[in-house]
Amino acid sequence: MADFAIFLNGGYGVGKSSTLDHVGDLLAQAGTPFSLMDVDWFHRSWPPADGDNAVVEARNIAAVWANYRSVGPRQLVMCGVISTVAARERYEAAVGVPVRMVRLTANSEVTRLRLRGRYRASQDSALEWHLERYDEVAKRLEAADLDELVIDTSAVGPHEVAEQVLRHFSV
Repeated sequence: MADFAIFLNGGYGVGKSSTLDHVGDLLAQAGTPFSLMDVDWFHRSWPPADGDNAVVEARNIAAVWANYRSVGPRQLVMCGVISTVAARERYEAAVGVPVRMVRLTANSEVTRLRLRGRYRASQDSALEWHLERYDEVAKRLEAADLDELVIDTSAVGPHEVAEQVLRHFSV
């Protein structure tokens, strides 16, 4: 197994979660043991611990990763948003291996369409929150330049993106 975690990085609506699912499908087809983590699910509690759930998130990830590893070696693939070296280091400490990042991007029109398709009418406030922030997050990720590969998902489906990711890492 790889001695690193693959991290699908990117702003809202670029296809991280969809790609994560397809990476899992491809790894399963290849007979490669793996674990998938959408890091958003590891900090979803309110109110935030000490005003920021980053510490709780890291503890949760570490605990789940320890459970996954207990059943044998596996390729860890994660998705979320990492925009600072400190955040990457926090994830590396949680999983105990280097985190190698691929940033997914999409043009504004595609991102808006995807975000609008994600939320129901009863979730208007969540949709508006994401629409107001996705450009800023994308700019912050581009400026941070922490990723070893960037894939534009605007005209490419998640299966093809997953294939590109695994090819890049020779997994």
